[in-house]
Amino acid sequence: MSRFKPFLMERMMSKYEQKVDYNLSESGVHPIYLRELYKEHPDELAALLDSSLNYPHVNGLPELRSRIANLYEGAREENVLVTVGGIEANFIATRSLLEPGQEMVLMLPNYMQIWGLAKDYNFNLKTFRLLEENSWAPDLTELEEQVTTDTKVIVVCNPNNPTGKILSEKEMAAVVAIADRVGAWILADEVYRGAERLEAEMSPSFYGQYDRVLATGSMSKAYGMPGLRIGWLLGPPKMLERAWEQHEYITLAATMMANKIASFALSPDVWPVILERTRGYIRRGWSLLENWLEDQGNIIQVTAPQAAAIAFLHYGLKINSSKLADKLRNEQSVLIVPGDHFGMDEFLRVSFGLPRDNLIAGLNRVSTLMKELVETEGKSE
Repeated sequence: MSRFKPFLMERMMSKYEQKVDYNLSESGVHPIYLRELYKEHPDELAALLDSSLNYPHVNGLPELRSRIANLYEGAREENVLVTVGGIEANFIATRSLLEPGQEMVLMLPNYMQIWGLAKDYNFNLKTFRLLEENSWAPDLTELEEQVTTDTKVIVVCNPNNPTGKILSEKEMAAVVAIADRVGAWILADEVYRGAERLEAEMSPSFYGQYDRVLATGSMSKAYGMPGLRIGWLLGPPKMLERAWEQHEYITLAATMMANKIASFALSPDVWPVILERTRGYIRRGWSLLENWLEDQGNIIQVTAPQAAAIAFLHYGLKINSSKLADKLRNEQSVLIVPGDHFGMDEFLRVSFGLPRDNLIAGLNRVSTLMKELVETEGKSE
């Protein structure tokens, strides 16, 4: 029996995020409260309280699936499968597209769930990189070289975790053209769509740009509702039928209450208000982080993220990123994701979508340790 490979980042967060004083490891914004969500809609809240705690539609309430479809050009209710978080959507999409031994090409860095699945299920894993020296633009030449007639799927994360990079329309078109050349699917993790820092509009989806696309989304990041555990998979009905079969083995269904709350949150007069809240947290938090970075001298470099409440910090100290993250947790009670968890040492992923005082206090503790490490470990060459 092969050894199961744990998901390092989620394992760390599961163990420690409730134990530290300052959690800077999350990638979403400060969660919304039910009272805040329903503040202007008392009748909707009353209707929710009258809900029966029965099974919902296993593939998601029709109203919810319709409202999710409305977020994507050309999508309809039958193109949506509701899942327990984006993480289930990624899992069942991957298992529906690939059999052991088959080839995938994965964007790196990335949320490493699918990388781990490739290891656990013995997929033939190949990668292409986003380039820090080019503002995290994808190395399309490398992608072209890695994709073969055996490639079943190209996996992207856009907007990207951990860099916050949004692929340009030209870059997206290039990925589509490369996939189309060999008839490969594109699996697009798009959970940060709606969490743009610079724009007031959602970034484009891969869905609708090519007939072999599965796109995943979630209420967790852009909508500030990670505890709701609602995600979705978008794609052609025949492929969703295959994914639905996986869904019935794994979770069967998301809860009735979660379906109803998500449906309300995605109603036409509510979701724009939620995204405005999200972008407010991101813009205020980024401003605070920028000010903090200026005070760190040349120890830390970063390419400004275009989306998501995370920054991928490149630090210049002679210490491994996992060791640095351990010291932050043990000595300063601050949780940050080490670059090792993305296969990139000398980086840290830090959240900034937090209330002002909480973010400043957490960053100040990071500064305290950084100053100590300059003295004890020294700067990188």
